[in-house]
Amino acid sequence: MHSDHKMKIFACTASRDFAAKVVQQMNDNLPEGEEPRVLGSSEVTFFSDGEFQPTFVESVRGAMVFIIQSTFPPCENLMELLLTIDAAKRASADKVIAVIPYFGWARQDRKDKPRVSIGAKLVANLLRAAGVDRVMTCDLHADQIQGFFDIPVDHMYASKVFIPHIKKMRLKNLSIAAPDMGGAKRANAYARDLACPVIICHKQRSKANVVGSITAIGDVEGRDIVIVDDMIDTAGTLCKAAEVLMDKGAASVRACASHAVLSGEAYDRIQASALKEVLVTDTIPLKADAVKDKITVVSMTGTFARIIEKVYNYEAISGEFIY
Repeated sequence: MHSDHKMKIFACTASRDFAAKVVQQMNDNLPEGEEPRVLGSSEVTFFSDGEFQPTFVESVRGAMVFIIQSTFPPCENLMELLLTIDAAKRASADKVIAVIPYFGWARQDRKDKPRVSIGAKLVANLLRAAGVDRVMTCDLHADQIQGFFDIPVDHMYASKVFIPHIKKMRLKNLSIAAPDMGGAKRANAYARDLACPVIICHKQRSKANVVGSITAIGDVEGRDIVIVDDMIDTAGTLCKAAEVLMDKGAASVRACASHAVLSGEAYDRIQASALKEVLVTDTIPLKADAVKDKITVVSMTGTFARIIEKVYNYEAISGEFIY
């Protein structure tokens, strides 16, 4: 263990359950005699107008501080992370590391039409301005978002947990499908590891969150297809793709997506769809009252626990970043 500083792990409001599981995983894998990891004590004070102020209840002076928070909507989740980073820096933390299992605003990674913001770059700038020294995240919407930061970014892939899970299914005629042309690289990486063919779905949108039409490119007949994506938002694309693939003669269609955004009618849409099963990670907590039979959660907490330990101990982490 690195002896020059302490490790302190804190959770913001939206990711408390995730953080607790990360700490538990770290303790499960600790060498004998090592001091157990604990989730640090922090609280948030709310004012009557809705403004809030995060506070550390314990000292973080000279510590390597890990702050765990996914930045899914509402935007208060991002603001709480920024304020907590600022509080850590002002309390003389040695290093502040933002652990962001789901990096929100990442779909705004370029100007795809005139007079729009690039939200992902703005969020990167905000994190840096708050004083963060390093960022850990999982399955960014686009890999090049790492380049928006001038600090180290540890970018994990959910394929590390999904691929073993898919292998355990022992699907007879497995094919991997990309739900759109932009997902071809990810689908190809999965297919390479699973030694199976790739199917590409070509999608045309009439407007944001509304799918016009989908056509499938590749051999679909009799295949057990797994669609891979980085997130499921409204589930419109996913369910439409599953329907098209089944109509073309697929034996079964499943899906795996790193981030279960699942907004609007997504839960009901998945439940009523042709999908046999949907694998998601726990980077975003599922709504407890809306979890349906078809959704299976595969945890990323073990992966984050390993990376946090390795970063704290200045160990190599390159082996964790293979698709």
